Amino acid sequence: MSRAGTAWGRRSRRVVGAVQRVPRVVRRARARFAGTTRDAGLATAEYAVVMIAAVGFAGLLVVILRSSEIRETLTNLVRDALAV
Repeated sequence: MSRAGTAWGRRSRRVVGAVQRVPRVVRRARARFAGTTRDAGLATAEYAVVMIAAVGFAGLLVVILRSSEIRETLTNLVRDALAV
């Protein structure tokens, strides 16, 4: 076997040995959180921004629909639709 092959073999054995020395609890924790990233809470923040925008839009619609001109227009639209 070549010198490079034995050196590589020794290196890989060292890595495997180091992994086996890590406590089982730590290995389980790493496996459990392997899919998480630092921006895991980003989706929650995005939902909060969207909810604030939706509430603002709903408030704007309430103000617009309370005006007498819009109320009269909508009332006439419903009367015309029911009269057919």
